[in-house]
Amino acid sequence: MATYYIQQNLLTAKYPTIVRNEAGEPLYLMIGKWGNRGDVLSLYTLNGDLVAKVKQSRVAFKQGARFDLYLGDEKVGILHRFLQQYLDLYYIFKLKWWVVGNIPQHQYQIKRHNGIVMTMQKYYHATGDFYELDVTDDADAPLCICIASVLDYWLRNRSTQHSFISPNKVPNLDIQSFEKKTEKSDL
Repeated sequence: MATYYIQQNLLTAKYPTIVRNEAGEPLYLMIGKWGNRGDVLSLYTLNGDLVAKVKQSRVAFKQGARFDLYLGDEKVGILHRFLQQYLDLYYIFKLKWWVVGNIPQHQYQIKRHNGIVMTMQKYYHATGDFYELDVTDDADAPLCICIASVLDYWLRNRSTQHSFISPNKVPNLDIQSFEKKTEKSDL
């Protein structure tokens, strides 16, 4: 398991964002922007190698935008929002991952059928507010970092505040039964 830190305000800014490890060492550089169809955030190693990217493939008003996930140049998933009323619920087609979140607390989990892929939470530091990403498998880290950038985008671009949600509970859903229903509709 590895832990990564991303400064919160820089994710939605149109400036390069540095992703750091627990020791504060820079590992990745994220470059790009959001807002329009076709916009891309790309994740590079410090050597300049593209490791992952996320592309905004659709802009929709009710359910939010849809994002395509790439490892290198290979499309590996499509992130789509399912629910945003009492909790945030997203599904990543092809990967069959679920993202479940507590909106007021900025706490998210990415789950697959056999366990947790990543947890994401706010981390407060003297130099600013960060997202702390705990990734179970290092091979999933580039995609998890890209997904975290999308979650940050959706958090900051909400049309309404959800003050009626209990800030003390992180939803724990039985997603396996719903996962079976969506397997046939995977894109």
